[in-house]
Amino acid sequence: MSAARRILDERPRIASVLDAQALVEAVLEALAALSHLVGEETELVRIGRLPEAMTREPRKAELAGVYMRGVEQVKLNAVALARFAPEQVRRLKAAHLDFQGLIETNQIVLATARAVSESIVRDLAADANRPARAAGYGPTVTVGAGAFARANAGPLVVSRRL
Repeated sequence: MSAARRILDERPRIASVLDAQALVEAVLEALAALSHLVGEETELVRIGRLPEAMTREPRKAELAGVYMRGVEQVKLNAVALARFAPEQVRRLKAAHLDFQGLIETNQIVLATARAVSESIVRDLAADANRPARAAGYGPTVTVGAGAFARANAGPLVVSRRL
């Protein structure tokens, strides 16, 4: 990746077929690495391994930065790339569209995980705050020892893996 990083960190002016191919290949390489990492993250979130998925965030941010610098280079050299490497530009566009689909899937999985966790917390809060009143004896009667007693008051279990 050092050659790719060198190409993407500089501001190359595309003047030949080889320059065009090197730039597009560097961007494709960065996109492939980013896609792989996002796919891993999506699968880990899907199976509920959130702490493990979060460990990938720094690397994902780094790869996203490399990819965005590459995209900027492609934009700056769009005319030369279209002239020198039109087939590779088409490959890059197709790879970018595939990546957009992967990002949409990732966003759906993240939104689902968030909704599920919010629902769990909301249900736990509702259960913990439910008043402990004996049914049928009137609104002022409590069950257990005094005003702070809860019906079926047992231990609250929280999973630290989520």
